[in-house]
Amino acid sequence: MSTLNEYLVQKRIAHLAIKERIAQPGFEPPTLSAHVSAEGRSGIRRIRIRDHQVVSDAPPNFAGYDLGPTSPELQLGVLGSCVTHITLIQAAELGVSLDSLEVEVEGVFDPRGGKPGFEHIPVYPQNLRYTIHIVSPANAEAIAELHATVERTCPILNLLRRPQEVVSTISHRQPEIAAADV
Repeated sequence: MSTLNEYLVQKRIAHLAIKERIAQPGFEPPTLSAHVSAEGRSGIRRIRIRDHQVVSDAPPNFAGYDLGPTSPELQLGVLGSCVTHITLIQAAELGVSLDSLEVEVEGVFDPRGGKPGFEHIPVYPQNLRYTIHIVSPANAEAIAELHATVERTCPILNLLRRPQEVVSTISHRQPEIAAADV
């Protein structure tokens, strides 16, 4: 048994426990949150989620220090991460053995999007595509069922395919003026 298949055994146990917990009366779905701040002279974006941090930055040709991926690159990574995770969950649930699993995601981001003369170009990444690379002793039908289930149940994939309204607000305050500045 490969290490990935040993993990799938653990994933199945955890997945079944979650399925049981969310089926209980009174289950409340969690609220997800992230906090992002732009920092000092570098302008990096520090993303804080639970006890984790991710740094997002721009390349030097866009006044960045290349200390992390750009937001569009992170979006591709988030899609790939979610497709990978849901493939693992569904493989565990369906009993599909996996010797290895990798997901490649690509897209095009045209920085001219929406600018004068380029209004027809989207301001967001486009032509998104992904390839799931699987090594498995399973037959083609099992892999096709696994893929169809991933396509149906992957939250980030389906969010991108079926966008929802995003509500925004702004909180603005003036800087405090110190007595010495008056």
